[in-house]
Amino acid sequence: MSFEQLKLKNQLCHRLYMASNSIARAYRAPLATINLTYPQYVVMMALWEQDKITIAMLIEKTAIDGSALTQILKKMTDKLLLEVVKDEHDKRKRLIQLTRNGQDLRLKAADIPDQIRCKFDSVNTEKTQQLMQMLDLLISDLNKEGGKCN
Repeated sequence: MSFEQLKLKNQLCHRLYMASNSIARAYRAPLATINLTYPQYVVMMALWEQDKITIAMLIEKTAIDGSALTQILKKMTDKLLLEVVKDEHDKRKRLIQLTRNGQDLRLKAADIPDQIRCKFDSVNTEKTQQLMQMLDLLISDLNKEGGKCN
């Protein structure tokens, strides 16, 4: 038996792992200029889209694990990028809201997506959109209960 199914070259998961690591490395230098890690940048992008949201909404938007997100939010609060405030309508709820510094950082971060996109010599905009659609399908399938192999 040759066990072809166990060779790294035949694994989608390993290619995704390598791509994820490569993207994280590509973001490292641009994000260092604005003093953010990649997970912090993801949180900032979510809050730039919609400010003053609950932690549950932030978890849903970012897909960051709750305990990891708590640590990320603490560090970002220490950097004066965001704050946790009480909901005006329900005092039991806490909302995550950008500070002025967090809002201003948006302008400094505006060119980061283009800096990363420039690294994709072989992947044009159309291929990028197709890849995103394929990854959305893969994520959706993997998050479903069951599957074809049951």
